[in-house]
Amino acid sequence: MFELRFGRIALLIMIMLSILLVRCEDEKAADQTEKVEEEMVEKEEENAVQEPTAGGTITGAMFSAPAGMFNPIFYDDAYEGNILSFTHESLVSQNEKLEYIPKLAEDWETSEDQTELTLYLEKGIKWHDGEEFTADDVVFTYQSIAHPDYIEAGGIRTAYVKALLGYKDYANGESDEFQGVTAVDDYTVTFTFSEPTINPLYFASLSIIPEHIFKEIPVAEMPKAAESREPGKVIGTGPFKFTEMIEGETYTLERYDNYWQGKPYLDKVIWQVTAKPVITGLLESGEIDFIADPDGVSPVNYDLLNELEQINIIEQADFGYQILGFIHHHVTEEDIENGVINPDNWVVNEKIATPEVRQAIAYAVDREKLIQELLDGHGEILNSPIAKQFWAYDESESTTYSYNQEKSMTILDELGYVDTNDDGFRENPDGNEWTLNLNYPSGNEIREQTAPLIKQMLEDVGIQVNLREPKELYPFIQELTNETNDWDLFLLGWNLPSSDPDPSSLWSTNAAYNFSRWNNAESEELLMKALQAPEAIEQDYRKEIYRDWQKLYSEDLPAFMLYAQNSLWAYNTRLQGVEPLPFTMYNNVHQWWVTDTE
Repeated sequence: MFELRFGRIALLIMIMLSILLVRCEDEKAADQTEKVEEEMVEKEEENAVQEPTAGGTITGAMFSAPAGMFNPIFYDDAYEGNILSFTHESLVSQNEKLEYIPKLAEDWETSEDQTELTLYLEKGIKWHDGEEFTADDVVFTYQSIAHPDYIEAGGIRTAYVKALLGYKDYANGESDEFQGVTAVDDYTVTFTFSEPTINPLYFASLSIIPEHIFKEIPVAEMPKAAESREPGKVIGTGPFKFTEMIEGETYTLERYDNYWQGKPYLDKVIWQVTAKPVITGLLESGEIDFIADPDGVSPVNYDLLNELEQINIIEQADFGYQILGFIHHHVTEEDIENGVINPDNWVVNEKIATPEVRQAIAYAVDREKLIQELLDGHGEILNSPIAKQFWAYDESESTTYSYNQEKSMTILDELGYVDTNDDGFRENPDGNEWTLNLNYPSGNEIREQTAPLIKQMLEDVGIQVNLREPKELYPFIQELTNETNDWDLFLLGWNLPSSDPDPSSLWSTNAAYNFSRWNNAESEELLMKALQAPEAIEQDYRKEIYRDWQKLYSEDLPAFMLYAQNSLWAYNTRLQGVEPLPFTMYNNVHQWWVTDTE
């Protein structure tokens, strides 16, 4: 009887436990379901596309203070350019394919003979002070650059006017009228060229200044005028106004509510001058929201920043490169005194006069090592002085000079550059000492580290190198320009314009920046053909010409392309609407906004 009762009780207990277990499992499952649902909602909220909201301030970093010129026809400092990118605009801009697109001009047409470009301006655009933007402002801007006093006042943008009709006579003071840019009416302006031009829109890509602000200020006095330098007096058509600065520390831009493309979202953009060593910490803490042109993020800080969830990094090929230049010719004292470029007077630099010597030097340089050790891999090898982003870049027929010490030494041996006195260095074919002087500027840490590495690479193949003390960039350029007898190699970097692949401003014989003093008749012929209408209007024709030129360049070697450092730009994820272009992060900044507007 007891056993029967006990069995029934045990059965009841088991049934009750089972019910409790089922309830617990159900409750646990319900909790898990609720948790999953909550997580899904959170993810949906995270992934939901936020609508742009108005308000808020962002802070950008610059490693150096702007020099203080905020007039777009006179500035020459990249840090000044940062501010002007937000305050001033040009008639046309470029897109991600480097095609010209409308800006202050809504449309345009070119004459059949390529000698006239007529642009139709947007109506209703207001300067920051409320005055209307018209064709007269465009005419005034180009007249100012063509003015006889412009260059002496420090202007460097004559490339935008030299091809225009009547420039030479106007600039020389022989004419009171500049025919190159004329207003047809308030919203139509015509550019007239002295001869057919293949890239007319390039000349319309210059930022415009307001006539009503500067018309009473002589061109010679414009750079010193308050209207070119002081917050509140610098007037543009851009989405932000330059309103305040603590010189050398902060530069404040405020939203321009009547901006012609719509009221910008952000209230303010503040530029802060920041030392390089602390930039990573400031980005991490949120004290700085972005850093881009001209220096960007240092390659050594990339991995650290890339691990931060709140930081986005943009990495893309730069529009520029670093070179090991070869001095082909020296200039004469007479030409320096007269301030002229006369290739007929140039003196051959016998130490590296033979192309094969320059080629041997190229084979001795391990460019991949430079990229890995100095750029942490954030760069690429170039085999042409034309940016890879351009349609004209073509190394298919060029010599690419992959690192090859054995080939370098074989070339030198065959030319008679051998070590005759067992000192470890080669003498020249006449048995005399052969030492190459290598000069480089200070101010670029990576380039400064490049110099001793190249010295070692060349000495590894028996070339004795005298590595000179670096000089600041300005005196370095002055000495390089006026070099008469003892420079052989130099390090330098070039930033390229995104407007057109034409390399003649750096590498044509009479170019002011042809520091190698490269004088090659075949090169001159090709560079001219690539710019001559009507044939050169066709891009395929120009591409073929530039392919031949790049092949010639790689064989004669006025300079050896070392590397193109990647652009590394970083910004906080609170900043939205960033759509970088191949040449800048500052694109459609009126559409930038922040997720927190407090």
